[in-house]
This record gives sequence, structure tokens and C-alpha cells, in this order.
Amino acid sequence: MTAQILLIDEDAAERRSMKAAIEAHGHAVHVADTASAGIELFRRHYDQISVVVLDATSADGLNPTLIPVLAEINPAVPVIVATTEGATETALEAVRAGAFDFLVKPIAQERLIGAIESALKIHRTSLQGRAPRRARSGSVSFADVVAASAAMSRVVELGRRAAQSTIPVMLEGEPGVGKELVARAIHGASDRSSRPFIPVNCNTVSPSEIEEFLFGGENQPGKLAEAEGGTLFVEEISELPPVGQMRLLEMVQSGEVHRQGQPRPLKANVRLILATNKDLIEEVKAGRFREDLYYRVNVFPITIASLRRRKEDIPHLVRAFVERFSLEQRLPRTLQVDPSALALLTSFEWPGNTRQLENAIFRAVVLAEGTSLRESDFPQIVAQVAVSRGGAPGAEPQAVLHEPSPIAKVQAALAERTASFTSGYSASSTGFGAAQSANVIVSTDQAGNVRKLAEIEEELIRFALKFYRGQMSQVARKLGIGRSTLYRKLKDYGIDPDDPQKDAA
Repeated sequence: MTAQILLIDEDAAERRSMKAAIEAHGHAVHVADTASAGIELFRRHYDQISVVVLDATSADGLNPTLIPVLAEINPAVPVIVATTEGATETALEAVRAGAFDFLVKPIAQERLIGAIESALKIHRTSLQGRAPRRARSGSVSFADVVAASAAMSRVVELGRRAAQSTIPVMLEGEPGVGKELVARAIHGASDRSSRPFIPVNCNTVSPSEIEEFLFGGENQPGKLAEAEGGTLFVEEISELPPVGQMRLLEMVQSGEVHRQGQPRPLKANVRLILATNKDLIEEVKAGRFREDLYYRVNVFPITIASLRRRKEDIPHLVRAFVERFSLEQRLPRTLQVDPSALALLTSFEWPGNTRQLENAIFRAVVLAEGTSLRESDFPQIVAQVAVSRGGAPGAEPQAVLHEPSPIAKVQAALAERTASFTSGYSASSTGFGAAQSANVIVSTDQAGNVRKLAEIEEELIRFALKFYRGQMSQVARKLGIGRSTLYRKLKDYGIDPDDPQKDAA
């Protein structure tokens, strides 16, 4: 079946070579030599183009906003990114941004056509009712949030509390961790659940248009008006330009919005849920985000941990995604997951977080040929494991060794410094209480069960406060978290931020 492919590549020779290979397999090719020309072509033919092949080997590398812009135009079209050998970070950036696949130049013709054919199968499936990035619709509840880990259980608990009020909520976390899902769950559990939930991503709207897009103007009512009575979810709030920040501050303070062409301000009856993947207090210090707006909207912060820090959620997410996609693809029975595949998925770091895992499972289910998913059904993950180890993209996956997390590094350092206090300590002879008095952080309770992560985190924070004599900036730096996050955790654990040493371990 003939399909239309958009090829964006600055290299004329590469364009001719790939165009010829694609056309030889019976497909039509649209060609663009720059990203802006490619976007313009895609806007004109968004309902005809089935796959985008994008070169990321220019001197400037991959434009991080390009794939989201393409997805905004038509999220059902898979994007394949071409990188140079050794360009690990570029490949990972592409995956984080939502790329379907990546190819390493020089690209073998068979590999190029194989990737396009797989993408076409995904696209045809999406036209039958599902886009690769599923746009959530209908009511979402906290039951839809997988919370096997203590970290996500805490998010759900805070989300339920937030749903009972109308104060602004700030969701913090890396791209793809599920901030929109949590926002929808908060909306669904609130008394505004029957009213609209309107999402806006500040990264996908140009700075010159975002003000009118959000607040409306002479030609459009704006997203704020669409969300009347419901919830306005603003993603990447740190990217809101200064004028937009000022308008948002005015709205939060007065409850009114001034729209161009209107003689008087209009009442704004909306619940604000905002999201960011940056440390906003650092943005305030750098002068990129208004301090007065920060304190107005950062009333109820909820931090969603990256997937690599809550790996106990991965098996549950995998099974939930496999079950859902098996039903959506109308398979006679739900696919099984081979133990080796589950081990691969659980050990992987998932730089694109839950969104990347969801897309990987969707691709595997659509392209699966057997009754179970095996390691070979996740070629992207196998390739990334190989690339991260410096091997060939087709190499067998092996265990990946990672640098210790900041918390782990601090724990090790603190253990070294307190060795003199704990020499001769024996868990069997002194017990759990003695371990605490000796400033040792142990991982099991008196019954021999693994302690809750929140308990260990609280204990470590209290010890760090004592160890660094309440110097908050040093405590935050050594723990590897932002000061705003540290202050929020102090509040969660009932520690007085004005006199932290009083409550220290």
C-alpha cells in the first residue's frame, strides 16, 4: 500500500539516497531541507503523511521542540530520527521527546525500510482508533494511577487531599512521569469533575501567541474561557513568557481576566493545576520566573519521582499497558510477558519515564507475532542498552551499571563520617532502637520487613540537618534536591524550617 513519507534532512546527498530507497518500495516522499520547511510541509499535508523521517545530525543537533511541534500538528504520525554513530545523547533526547525509532548513520536500506514499515503499521493502527500517544478522554480517577511504590502512593495521597480544595496545585517532575494523568485524577475527584479539563503546554505554543492562546483576544476566546467552571492544566509553566506570567498573576490575584476588545474584565472561575520539569525556585533566582507568581501558584506542590527511582511500579505498569493495548487491538487474549522481557524492562533506566514505557509497550503489542512479548519485541530498548554501554546497537542487552543516586552518595558519605560513632555496632545484639541512636540508617524493621521509603527518607533528612548544623542550602545540595523540595519535605515530616536543628535526628 502506497504511503506518504516526509523526509527532513539538510544533506542533499542523504536526501537523494533515502528518497530513492523509500520510493523503490512504492511510497511517495515529501522532501524538506530544513526543520521549518518540514513543519510547513507537515502542516499542509498533516492528514496525508503517515511517517516523518527526521535528520538530527546537523551542527546544532536535534531541536528539542521539533518533535513536540510535529506531535501537536498530528500526534498519530510516528517520527523516526536519524543520528550519527556515538550520538547517544541525541538519540536519548529523541526518545524522550517521543520519537518512534532512531536510526544510526550510515543507514542500511533494509534498516530504513524496516523502521518505516513498522511505523506505518503503528500509524494504520492509530487510524483505527488509537494514536501512539493516547489522548486521555473521559473521567480519570486515582484508581488509574499505578502506585505500587511508596513514592507514588504519596503522590496519590496528596492528590486526593488537593482534590478537596480549589487552591492551585504545582506538579513537579521530569517529562513523561505522568503529570497530566495525576492532574486529570485530581480534576476527576473534585466537585468540578463534570466541567471541562483543558490542557495547555507552554512549550508547544510560540511565545508571541501564548498570551492570546491562553487568555483570549479579539479572534478567539482562549483556553481560560474554555475551562470555565472546570480545570485549566498548564504544562511547562516555566516556559510562559514574562507578559503571560504577568497576566496569570493578575488573574490569580483578582479572579478576573482582561481580554483584548472587552470593555470590562471577566470573572475567571477555573481551578489551576500547573506542571514543571524545572526547579522553579532556581528559575526565580535566574530572573526567568516571577517571584510573586511563584509564591501564588506554588501553594500545594506535588513531586512525581522519575520512573528509574520507583522501579517497583514498572512490572505493574507493564502488565496494565499490555492488558489495555491487547484489548484495544482486539487480540483474542491478553499477551503474556516473558520473564526475560520483564527483567529487561525493569532494569532499564527509562529516560522518557512512563510515557516512553507506554509507547514501547504499545509498539510491542501492535507488532507482536506470538502470544507473549519477548526481549526481541523491544528492539529500541535493546539498542539503547547497547548504546549506553558503548556497544553496537544490535548487541545483546546486559546489565547496565549506573552511578549511585545523590541520596545513595550522601548516605555513603554520612556512613563514613559516623563510623567512629558506630564501631562495634551489631544489629543482632543492639536492635533497631540502638541503630537509630547510633545514627545508622537501616533498611529493615524489628520484624525483618523492609522499611517504608518515606521513613528512611525522613530519617536521612533529619540526620543531614544535624550533620550540617541546619545549613539548608548545604543540606539540599548534599541530598541532591532543590531547596524548595527540601522545604516541602520538612513540612511533610513536621520539621520546623525556621529551627530545623530542633527536630534533627
